[in-house]
Amino acid sequence: MYKSIDIDREKLTIMGVQFSDLKTLESTANAIGTNMFEGFIPSKESIQLYIDWKSNNISESEFLKKIYTIYGK
Repeated sequence: MYKSIDIDREKLTIMGVQFSDLKTLESTANAIGTNMFEGFIPSKESIQLYIDWKSNNISESEFLKKIYTIYGK
């Protein structure tokens, strides 16, 4: 079942996670939405991890390790 997520284009946030610009927010929201149709259930933590990875604040291996911790895979 598809569940809506909180997206605020004026404040540039998804589920309370701050984005730097509208283009990045919208492309991320589209990617999340597409994956939700495949069963992905986003959390504030997973969205923040994605932003940290895309901003080069964490490595890909650290990103994957933390995602596996969140989703138990």
